[in-house]
Amino acid sequence: MPNDATLRERVRDFVDQVLLPIEHRYLNQPWGDVLPALEEARHEAKRRGLWAPHLPPALGGRGVSLAEFAGVSLELGRTPIGHFALNCQAPDIGNMELLHAHGTADQKERWLEPLARGDIRSCFAMTERERAGSNPVWLDARATRDGDHYVIDAHKWFTSAADGAAFAIVMAITDPDAAPHQRASQIIVPTGTPGYTLVRNIKVMGDAGEGYPTHAEVRLDGCRVPVSNRIGREGEGFALAQERLGPGRIHHCMRWMGICERALDLTCRHAASRELSPGVPLASRQSVQHMIADSRAEMDAARLLILDCAAQIDRVGAAAARESVSAIKFFAAGVLQRVLDRAVQVHGALGMTDDTPLAYWYRHERAARIYDGADEVHKTVVARRILKRYGVTARD
Repeated sequence: MPNDATLRERVRDFVDQVLLPIEHRYLNQPWGDVLPALEEARHEAKRRGLWAPHLPPALGGRGVSLAEFAGVSLELGRTPIGHFALNCQAPDIGNMELLHAHGTADQKERWLEPLARGDIRSCFAMTERERAGSNPVWLDARATRDGDHYVIDAHKWFTSAADGAAFAIVMAITDPDAAPHQRASQIIVPTGTPGYTLVRNIKVMGDAGEGYPTHAEVRLDGCRVPVSNRIGREGEGFALAQERLGPGRIHHCMRWMGICERALDLTCRHAASRELSPGVPLASRQSVQHMIADSRAEMDAARLLILDCAAQIDRVGAAAARESVSAIKFFAAGVLQRVLDRAVQVHGALGMTDDTPLAYWYRHERAARIYDGADEVHKTVVARRILKRYGVTARD
């Protein structure tokens, strides 16, 4: 198997040769119109041996470590269609990892294997409009036991990629009298189940989208599914979510650094070619130079922090690396926002259009400082763990 550097080079070539030529279509055409080209790109990824790098060879993947995947994610992040092309896009990648680690034999055969092949997509329904996402143990969704079935009632939103998904993994309270972190379970709900309704694709800064790159409002009204659809033991939903989110934050953070690399490259190219007057490039302005320098330094710092965190998770697990996981989440998200903002500023009016991917990322990635835990939550985690070593026990 090629080493990490060689694999990254092959992924970089794939992005440059296969994905960037169709990126403009993705940014400016409906999902359904671009999907045939994206499917062909996915077939090409399989032909090149790049498919599903996070999965073991038995499931058609490459079995790379989390630290190795971080390098791949950096390359794929340079285009909005990178991770989808290799079948390692969120939320499918997290659902695959969850089912691989905790799914039953039947769940793996019915859901994981077709997901790994790219035959179907999935979604993860946890966030609720009526409850604060920063408090994941405070859920309104209920899964009531009725013999060998659960009856689920829930109102979820920002259920990413629900449009076209074959199933949802739903977080719902199964024992309201248990301790807060042991009340919820994760349950597979096929999207064709009676009572499951995709209410709408939510407009994100004016863009509702269609197909995979969407965030949906979903209702489950009396959805009846077998108890065998539960992942893990009853009450393990929160623990499984935390296990899922640790590596998931590495995925996100390195994808963000890939976005930053592309944004900085576009910034430098534009600054070097755009003339303010004959023979005077935009890059000659010190303010532009400072923006480029700030972005480069912040990106390098964030990337090293993320890689160190990935190595910790590979070595000691996500739970033991929790402080580092929280640190990369808020730090990398902040770097992403600042780099994109500078890139849009240097591009001027062009940066506000979909002639480049900058406006797309600016719309959709502002949420990076909110999803998977808001900045403020992660800063609190880091600070409290540091202060605990000084004998300080923080209270809410």
